[in-house]
Amino acid sequence: MNVLLNKWYKNHALVYKILLFLVTTLFIVYLFPKTGKFRYSFEKGKPWQSENLYAPFNFAIKKSQEEIENEQTELRKISPIFFEIDPAIKENVTNKYLDNYNKVFSDTLFIGYRNTNLYKSGKNLIDRLYNNGVLDTEYSYDKERPVNLVYENEIQKELVYNDLFKISGLRPTLEIHFGSDISVNDKNKMISLFFDIIQPNVKLNAILTDKALEEELQKVSPTRGSIDKDQLIISKGQVIEDEQFVILNSLKSEYESQVWNTANYNWVLFAYTLLVALALLMLLLFLRKYRIEVFKNNTKVTFIFFNIALMVLLTTLIINYNSQYIYIVPLCILPLVLKAFFDARLGLFAHVLTVLLLGFIVPNSYEYMFLQIIAGIVTILTVSELYKRANLFISVGQITFIYIIAYFAFFVIHEGQVANLKWETFGLFILCGLATLFVQPLIYIYEKIFGLVSDVSLLELSDTNTKLLKELSNRAPGTFHHSLNVANLAEASANEIGANAMLVRVGALYHDIGKMVNPTFFTENQSNGVNPHEELSNTESAKVIIDHVLNGIEIAKKNNLPDRVIDFIRTHHGTSLVYYFYMREKSQNEEDVDNKEFSYPGPIPFSKETAILMMCDSVEAASKSLKEPTSSKINDFVENIVNKQMETGQFLNANITFKEIQAIKKVLKHKLANIYHLRIEYPE
Repeated sequence: MNVLLNKWYKNHALVYKILLFLVTTLFIVYLFPKTGKFRYSFEKGKPWQSENLYAPFNFAIKKSQEEIENEQTELRKISPIFFEIDPAIKENVTNKYLDNYNKVFSDTLFIGYRNTNLYKSGKNLIDRLYNNGVLDTEYSYDKERPVNLVYENEIQKELVYNDLFKISGLRPTLEIHFGSDISVNDKNKMISLFFDIIQPNVKLNAILTDKALEEELQKVSPTRGSIDKDQLIISKGQVIEDEQFVILNSLKSEYESQVWNTANYNWVLFAYTLLVALALLMLLLFLRKYRIEVFKNNTKVTFIFFNIALMVLLTTLIINYNSQYIYIVPLCILPLVLKAFFDARLGLFAHVLTVLLLGFIVPNSYEYMFLQIIAGIVTILTVSELYKRANLFISVGQITFIYIIAYFAFFVIHEGQVANLKWETFGLFILCGLATLFVQPLIYIYEKIFGLVSDVSLLELSDTNTKLLKELSNRAPGTFHHSLNVANLAEASANEIGANAMLVRVGALYHDIGKMVNPTFFTENQSNGVNPHEELSNTESAKVIIDHVLNGIEIAKKNNLPDRVIDFIRTHHGTSLVYYFYMREKSQNEEDVDNKEFSYPGPIPFSKETAILMMCDSVEAASKSLKEPTSSKINDFVENIVNKQMETGQFLNANITFKEIQAIKKVLKHKLANIYHLRIEYPE
């Protein structure tokens, strides 16, 4: 059991990567649609590029959404309306008419008013008004819209909406009905009487009306016609017209949504898992082969996988909401972030893999993948110094411009003209560009969560007014001045060979902070002429000198300096000898001298930047011993120091070439010549 636990513990980093790989794969597959993908791509108005297509099974031809909406609109115009009628109201109105008529005309000379023509005329008008019903209010229905009059949920009469009497038409009706056969005074009395007694007896029954409309809408068929199995759908080279386009879309929809039983579903799930796992495995293999320091760091691997999963999540959320907004997702944030924390090559590789994964779920996958890969390449090429705000704005503008140009080209290829260009898509690209600017605060958040360091943080660390550098300048002013000189040399060298100049500058500023512990034991800080090494043995002196590396690492960790900066402290002397005390010990001791007592613990530089610092540190420190420097002396001096470092194998683990080392030598010679103000040596 203990053996097994020990084995697991020794391989815990690998076990963690395997678990991370599995979890990320399953998470991405979970986000993907769980259906098959139609294997043919087609566009309306374009020739069918594949072989003759026969129906693989029976399927119905689906109506377009526009067709369904048009049918529903027509049904809404003709579906019957249900009005509730109250028969008692007519009887009440008739009784009130009798009473009011008696009161209004009580002082007339008419006898037996029940039999007068005026009374009968009014009675006839009431019968006519209430023959179909009097509406309580006017509705915006079509005049010929079918109407059902119901009483206690039973249909009493069927008519059209225009047959119902509207209150607004009462006065014109009264004016015409009573005409000019009676006096104006009697006419006005009758009009006033009718306005007092007429009451609506018909009102809308919204529940029955809505229910009837819903039943009619449900009858709308989503399909029209069908295609039988093995029926020819389209021939190779045939132009896809409207009808073929509808049939192909119907087949695609049926293929992706309805033909999958449990066995199909499991196979699709298995296939998606294989493809996603393959893509993520390629990323791990890339890290293991070309970015071994990243691969060994589980935090960094987690960070990369997290960002890829985040981009897939954002894209799937947008697709589920509305796939038209797919280009609003700022996918270029991924290469920007990875370049800020790692390098351009890793950023582009991860970006391309992410785009390939998204190609499974986005519409028009080829167009999408082309646009995003081009945008990713432009992002990598244009953003050189992310810590400069102007650079980010310029780069985002260029990315947005590339999006617009590429989309315009695709649209023209698809449509053959620009009349129907979708300008709103350009707005989505602009919004995507604005969202990309969020990369600055996102980098800050990532630094705090994952403990990584970007060029933005390096810029802050390069400020000589930071607490640690001010302490160095106060306690070891000579070392501080030496660090500034080394930083200038290292930055110029890094720029010459295309290394990370900001990183190497910060590393140079902090590489000797360990000398603050015993500053007077280093010659650059000895201002009073007293050398404390005179009271120590060579071995003890060498130990004090060597310890400045270990002390520096301890101080850096206490002050929360990033690991990328601490690497410069650890490696700036590699495994070289404290040469002065080693040679002095050899001259004083006839016995063999143990090299380990006079050697720095290492490790040796493992990157271009750390190798640059070793060269610049050694050259700058030793240059103080140059007397009456000339160009030839400086050339030999630089060559001897760097060649000695190469001979002792200090650069074996650094991915730096001989050509780059020669370029660095050239920079160092030029800079030293400027420092010592050398003039051209004229021939004698």
